[in-house]
Amino acid sequence: MSVPSWHAEHWARLQARRQRDALPHALLLCGPRGLGKREFLQRFVRGLLCQQPSDGDACGTCRSCLLFRAGTHPDYVALSYGLRKDGVQRSEIVVDQIRQLSARLAKASQFGGWQIASIDPADAMNVAASNALLKTLEEPASQTMLVLLADEAWRMPATIRSRCQRIDFQLPPEAEALAWLQDVGVREPQAALAAAGGNPGLARIWSEEGALAQRQEVRKDLAALAAGRGSAMEMGKRWLDSVPEQRLWFAAQAVADEMRARAAAQTGPLASGLDMENLVAWYDAANRAREALRGPLRGDLLLLELLGRWR
Repeated sequence: MSVPSWHAEHWARLQARRQRDALPHALLLCGPRGLGKREFLQRFVRGLLCQQPSDGDACGTCRSCLLFRAGTHPDYVALSYGLRKDGVQRSEIVVDQIRQLSARLAKASQFGGWQIASIDPADAMNVAASNALLKTLEEPASQTMLVLLADEAWRMPATIRSRCQRIDFQLPPEAEALAWLQDVGVREPQAALAAAGGNPGLARIWSEEGALAQRQEVRKDLAALAAGRGSAMEMGKRWLDSVPEQRLWFAAQAVADEMRARAAAQTGPLASGLDMENLVAWYDAANRAREALRGPLRGDLLLLELLGRWR
């Protein structure tokens, strides 16, 4: 696949530091989901472990590259959500995982080069895990590197963020994003990019998943409720059964379009009877509900209350 153009500057800076033998012991790759942070990590780690890299990229044929491809390289460990004792996947990264990782990094490299560990998503570490990682960050072993990945870095403690060299992946200009989408074969790139809020990676994912049709469905649902048709309970159940966070994203987008039309003294696409103040309040509530779905609250009640307010 084509390497995104917005990776070029970050890549060049890291390779320049590598040439000077000045790579940091901790990196934080952060920014919105869909911008290729994980692909960037894999490319960087492969090149760093490769025995005969070219311009920072791995050769793909040396012993190190073959081990990495097989997932058995002894000097690289990837840490993510683990399993509880009952076999159920955890919803956070816990302190025991960090302690085991720190013990692993304290050992000598088997290939005599870098030892690298990645934590993804780093913003899923609980408080105890973050505190345990802090000691490793403060006292790094020679030629060890921690790479943290986070879609929402603000969830991480400032003490962790401040001890990492931060690489922020930001939304590229529209023309650059459209060119990349066309290069990777996305149909209707303009519509896909608009649906994803300017995020080309999400636009590609959602285009492949058929999310543009879902976006239209959400708009039809809101327009129907505004006209007094349909059931908020039935819609809430249907939304909850199929990627509710994504539906709430599309709902907030639709209401933003409604507000823009209202500000221009035009009829909005949803023909809502709410005044501007209540449209703003509903937009904020939709975004809060999207965040709340990740927590312990009942999703059906969240959506029923939100859609009931819309009607």
